[in-house]
Amino acid sequence: MVVENRPGGNTVIGTDAVAKSPPDGYTILLIATTHVITSFLMATPYDAIKDFAAVATLAKTETVLVLNASVPANNLHEFIALAKAKPGQLNYASAGSGTVTHLAGELFNIVAGTKMQHVPYKGAGQGLIDLIGGQVQLYFISSPAFVPHSKNTKLRAIAVTGESRLSALPLVPTFTEAGLPGYDVKSWLGVLAPAGTPKPIIEKLSTEIGKFLAEPEFKAKLVSQGVDPFISTAGQFTALLSAETVKWGKVIKEANIKLEN
Repeated sequence: MVVENRPGGNTVIGTDAVAKSPPDGYTILLIATTHVITSFLMATPYDAIKDFAAVATLAKTETVLVLNASVPANNLHEFIALAKAKPGQLNYASAGSGTVTHLAGELFNIVAGTKMQHVPYKGAGQGLIDLIGGQVQLYFISSPAFVPHSKNTKLRAIAVTGESRLSALPLVPTFTEAGLPGYDVKSWLGVLAPAGTPKPIIEKLSTEIGKFLAEPEFKAKLVSQGVDPFISTAGQFTALLSAETVKWGKVIKEANIKLEN
């Protein structure tokens, strides 16, 4: 396998190159959740769903709500009460406008009935630095990005998405446990092929990817970093893409999110 990085255009350049590649199974695309978000925020030369064939998912991560330790809230219930009492006064960091970390905050505003201000950064690292420094009050951050900093006394994790607690963060309750069952934000990685790729090729690729993800050593390494292997069939991944497109499309419309913001 040869990895060819095609940066630029908010992932559009590389994605378009694969969309226009021969559907023979020799050119595939590694995508993240942003694949189904980008087309709502900017014009793309391809259709994010129709121009690709779903192959398989690879991994998923949960979202952790992390506060600066100075925020006077020890749990989710107290935080929501605080945010409602101070509309527009709490700032949440993100890795950039239109990213999952941005939309996670807007979804929280919708589900919890809060009004927090978005502060975009160029990548996850600087936002985390400013959270530690107290320049922003909270961050809806991916579990792998937070786990290495989980013992930092200047940070307080109060909830994590998912059906059960993360083994890497056993003391952090799920949003459901904490009292907000309607909130769920996962980031995932998956593989697409150009539309028209023969079904036997798709099934072969999907099966082999699943075998690799099931290897105990590889699985253990992912879990230790707050990442879960995510095995799915091509059909299951197709359904996920459809559901995520609907979900994030509604959030973007309701929050009136523009890429330049």
